[in-house]
Amino acid sequence: MVMNGATTSAGLRAYNRVRLLRAVHDCGATRTRSKLTQDLGLARGTASVLVSGLVDDRLLHEEPSAEHGRGRPTQVPGPHPEGPLALAVDVREDSWEVAACELGGRATVLEVRRHDGTPEGALGPLGEVLRKQLGRLGSRVIGVGVAVAGPVRDGGLVDVAHLRWRSVDVPALLDLGAAVPGGPRVGNDTAFAALAEARRGRLRGIGVGLHVHVDFDLGGVLVVDGRPLEGAGGMGAEFGHMPLTGGDAPCMCGAHGCWGLEVGANALLRHMGLAYGGGQGRDDARRILAAAETGAETDAVTNGGSKSGQVPVSDGRPDGGAALRAVATNARALGRGLAALVNAHDPAVVTLSGLGVDLYDRALPTLMESFGRGLMTIRGERPPVIGPSALGWHGPLVGAMESVFDMFLTVSGVESWHGGG
Repeated sequence: MVMNGATTSAGLRAYNRVRLLRAVHDCGATRTRSKLTQDLGLARGTASVLVSGLVDDRLLHEEPSAEHGRGRPTQVPGPHPEGPLALAVDVREDSWEVAACELGGRATVLEVRRHDGTPEGALGPLGEVLRKQLGRLGSRVIGVGVAVAGPVRDGGLVDVAHLRWRSVDVPALLDLGAAVPGGPRVGNDTAFAALAEARRGRLRGIGVGLHVHVDFDLGGVLVVDGRPLEGAGGMGAEFGHMPLTGGDAPCMCGAHGCWGLEVGANALLRHMGLAYGGGQGRDDARRILAAAETGAETDAVTNGGSKSGQVPVSDGRPDGGAALRAVATNARALGRGLAALVNAHDPAVVTLSGLGVDLYDRALPTLMESFGRGLMTIRGERPPVIGPSALGWHGPLVGAMESVFDMFLTVSGVESWHGGG
């Protein structure tokens, strides 16, 4: 018998070990051994032998289920305390975050740090932190995934328009050496956020979905059968650089009229008369959102509270109305662009992460009105569900983790595991 290329009992055992580990990872280490056995179509004896071997190899550890009936407590397989770890990184325009992630998806944040926006200032200190963690965690680390806020090509060359990064060699600047065989897995933050949403969020089990991640501007990608469509060169998650809203202003990416000029923190800052660009102003954008939420006087936005400019005021008071208009303008542009993409791609579900969740929460009627006006009649009859990400701001980090476990959870990856000991 041939099963997934396995033609021997050893090959079939290796294949089923991977299937079991993948099932534990995908369910977040929440299913009992008996449920996993049933779901995977394994004999009870086979499952018992597989789990025992994976425990011996420091890949799994079992804990009694919190819920059980009479008799022996049901066991729940989960990550071994000395088991494999993925180091996941989210590099934003103004900061980065590093986390260690276990089988099953639980992440422990190790460090968060702001940077100066230059390639060396961002990636040099990040490389130092990663080398320190690699030395501390040793052979438990199975890989490093790095999400970056820009298109990625050729295994790690990155462009970030806001920061004037052009063909920045991320692996070279991180300088992780032989500690990470094959180097770090570098990917676009939106593509990674979409991957995370497909694995652990609202796009799980959806055949065709659309994910949009909003930060200083926005990116978007189509997700088909759980995988973001990244294009022939790996740079497909760039819906934000499509002329979807009718503008013609120049974008730092080199194109004109980009949708991303109208949605995100930079657009909020511009509407409020504040300085924007260069990865600066995140705190000001949050103050604008807070002011818009109340729509009235608030200390969240004050003249002295902004280092980058002046928030519009009326009679010496913070102008909550201006904040409301800025958020509404953002939401209107977001809805119009989403309608164009829905007309083109016919997704079943649209998910929003990052600041997209804030726009959804604070200006949903405006967003949906604009979205509806842009839909073709046949699309309007059965429009897709639009909703906030289940992962919020954590999508890029979770997606970076998933990219590492995708590489590891193969027969060759699991059989080569010698960590934890």
